[in-house]
Amino acid sequence: MLDWEVSEASARIAPRGQWTVALASRLDRLAASVALPRDIKTVVIDMGGVEDLDTAGAWLLTRTSGEWRARGHEVAFEHLSDKYRVLLDEVGGHDLGGGVAADKDGRALALVADTGHSVIEAGRDLARVTGILGATVGAFLRVLANPSRLRVTSIVHHLEHIGLRAVGIIALMSFLIGGIIAQQGAFQLAKFGADLFVVDLVGILVLRELGVLLTAIMFAGRSGSAFTAELGAMKMREEIDAMRIIGLDPVETLILPRLIALVIALPILTFISDIMCLAGAGMLLQFYMDMQPDIYISRLRESVSDHTFMVGMSKAPFMALVIGLISCVEGLKVEGSAESLGLRTTSAVVKSIFIVIVLDGLFAIFYSAMDW
Repeated sequence: MLDWEVSEASARIAPRGQWTVALASRLDRLAASVALPRDIKTVVIDMGGVEDLDTAGAWLLTRTSGEWRARGHEVAFEHLSDKYRVLLDEVGGHDLGGGVAADKDGRALALVADTGHSVIEAGRDLARVTGILGATVGAFLRVLANPSRLRVTSIVHHLEHIGLRAVGIIALMSFLIGGIIAQQGAFQLAKFGADLFVVDLVGILVLRELGVLLTAIMFAGRSGSAFTAELGAMKMREEIDAMRIIGLDPVETLILPRLIALVIALPILTFISDIMCLAGAGMLLQFYMDMQPDIYISRLRESVSDHTFMVGMSKAPFMALVIGLISCVEGLKVEGSAESLGLRTTSAVVKSIFIVIVLDGLFAIFYSAMDW
């Protein structure tokens, strides 16, 4: 299926028979078996004996000829019919050749390219979030100028779904985690005879960091994904375009009520999370260390100040705003397929949780610098 002969300064390659995908593995081995001396200047590929050629066969011939050209040989085709010439030109135009070394280089380049695409996409996401934030601020100012434009019903609806219906899971999760932190803290501090300081540990950790962080992460997974799915489904059904046609601003109608509801609901749920964490820790310490509730509360008052509570609560509105903006931006990026909707929903949750953690770290650095 492949004859070849070498003279002093040229080589003649004569593929024969079927060069199709059914024989691709065998043809690939045959093409790789051709060893041309370095002093060969011209390689002639005689296509007169080829009975059938498809894209796979054309790719093998194009790749092999590309490897020979890369080694400095001049490659020319003879007895090439018009239909095969078109196929070879089409395959060659997509740069499918390059051999094994090119594949290795391609993987390395692909890694660099993926990194570059990720950085570019992150920049585009930042621009989109900034754009939506600006549009939301503009819509909010219009609402302040004309309060009748505020969609109170929509805000109450979202407050019920993202706030009231989340109280149960937030309270249960916080109660259990508070107990776990207290148990582990007491177990470790007891080795040093400092088990009483577990109250300080729980109070400061929960009120400054853990309460708001747990609530924000739960919000990102529960409410942020719901916002992305809702807006994405509307985008797929072209409802957002229809709203623009009838003169409704999607930012004012869809995004602003959701953001207002988030900014209101997250601080409230953070407060509930703080209380339930402390309650869980107190109940666990009563059974684990026989610490009575009055002693626990008294120690908690001594170790925790008002500003400790306010530091944690001050983070909640910013985290809510970030979660809402990212979720809405991802929802508006949904294209016309269910796969796109699923990818954007997952992306919204991952990005929101990541940014929330980064934001919490920035707040921690800021408050530490301010000695709060």
